[in-house]
Amino acid sequence: MGAEDKELLFERMPLPKAVLTLSIPTILTSLVMVIYNLSDTYFVGMLSDPVQNAAVTLAAPLLLAFNAVNNLFGVGSSSMMSRALGRKDYETVYRSSAFGFYCALLCGVLFSLGYTLFRGTLLGVLGASGETLEATAGYLLWTVSCGAAPAILNVVMAYLVRAEGATLHASIGTMSGCLLNIVLDPIFILPWGLDMGAAGAGLATCISNCAACAYFFVLLYLRRGKTCVRIGPSSLKLEKSIVLGVCAVGIPASIQNLLNVTGMTVLNNFTAGYGSSAVAAMGIAQKINMVPMYIAQGFSQGLMPLVSYNYASGGHKRMESAVRLAAGISTCFLAVVTLVYFLAAGPLVTLFIDSGEVVAYGTRFLRGMCIGLPFLSLDFLAVGVFQACGMGSKSLIFALLRKIVLEIPALFVLDRLFPLYGLAYAQPAAEILLSAAAICVLAGIFRRLNSGERSEGSSGT
Repeated sequence: MGAEDKELLFERMPLPKAVLTLSIPTILTSLVMVIYNLSDTYFVGMLSDPVQNAAVTLAAPLLLAFNAVNNLFGVGSSSMMSRALGRKDYETVYRSSAFGFYCALLCGVLFSLGYTLFRGTLLGVLGASGETLEATAGYLLWTVSCGAAPAILNVVMAYLVRAEGATLHASIGTMSGCLLNIVLDPIFILPWGLDMGAAGAGLATCISNCAACAYFFVLLYLRRGKTCVRIGPSSLKLEKSIVLGVCAVGIPASIQNLLNVTGMTVLNNFTAGYGSSAVAAMGIAQKINMVPMYIAQGFSQGLMPLVSYNYASGGHKRMESAVRLAAGISTCFLAVVTLVYFLAAGPLVTLFIDSGEVVAYGTRFLRGMCIGLPFLSLDFLAVGVFQACGMGSKSLIFALLRKIVLEIPALFVLDRLFPLYGLAYAQPAAEILLSAAAICVLAGIFRRLNSGERSEGSSGT
């Protein structure tokens, strides 16, 4: 994407068209990623073995920990890149992309080594024991020991490509891996194929992430000289301003995902006390609830380059209008999804497993979880704005509020008051309170930016 194309997209294109141009590819990617995430659960569920389903659920927190690295170097570097583009500082764009790429590669290798060396301890922390230990270890062998580096790299490279407005290319790369995973899952998991169970789901994931990485490497090679994303060793220079700029946004985003891992681990350990059927049901309900969550997240991610660019270039009115438009669309959509989920919870859970006990648990879990979806959209959007504008401290405060102050304490309280079933209402309780805070903080940011513009205008007359 050339400099003129970037200016047209970020500065002059009608706002609804610009928002849709940036967001539709990321939403489509999110939808494919939803199917990709559900495919493991769906095909493992076809085995009608709660132990295999529980293995995928118990492994999920460790895979979510990848997102800590993704956000540290993906969100951090892409925010730095988009803001530098707004200032027309192309050298910073080049070096930020190289810094994000090589740090992500290094962390992926360290992740694999760390899990492999401390596998026994980590499996215990995740709640895998007895009947679920072998299946969980088999799944994590491929997804972490062998697959951490490609899993992290393909996401980070998508962020880097998206930062310059090339959301379609970023989406194609991500979707190619997801679609390959969906094709490979039944071959590796089911009895008519390789009959590997949960381990087969892990192998399919590893192969698909490698394919997505290959796409991005080919893309960057073919677009060399035309793209602002530079991953050649000569572009890697550890300048203090770039390291601090990336980390200022990336570290809070990373901590946010580590807290999500902590929250999921606490939830799984609570649920594990009620048996493997309850764990399987909680995992299925979480995966179904992630469908609209991924869409809302994709919408906010697609908006981030537009927000970053206009924040840095001084187009604050355009930035505010884009956020308001996105908030209205996302909230209305998730309100409709909540109604559908609440009414059709039972049939939705039944799609993933043929077990009366698991379906009964999952139906009640899903009805509790879905209540928080409309509020979650506002929380995602607020954090996306903070990250896009380099306001890492605000996104960190929201992460701490969500998990440490609100959600994890709610798990203890609700499980005591309403054993097992109360666990599903902890996240909605946190999101309702946090959405009110998001509205207040965003209003304050826009008020301050707009008053600054008026002051500049007055001083100039």
